[in-house]
Amino acid sequence: MKNLALALLVVAALAGCTTTERDIAAGTAIGATTGAAVGGTTEAAATGAAIGAAGGLLVRNMRNGYCEYRNPRTGQIYTARC
Repeated sequence: MKNLALALLVVAALAGCTTTERDIAAGTAIGATTGAAVGGTTEAAATGAAIGAAGGLLVRNMRNGYCEYRNPRTGQIYTARC
């Protein structure tokens, strides 16, 4: 039951994100999990998360050459070349 609640919390948190933010979040989660599994330490998980976040952004940029950005003042989402 605890895992289901955590999964619902993650889905709800990502629901308002742009696709770029989702790709970065997914890369971070995968990197942190892999780093923790391989290294077994908190430092390895943090390193994996940083590498995964960069990888998620790279994958997003390679996908179509356009990124989604959010205007910090208005919250409006717009698409522009990366």
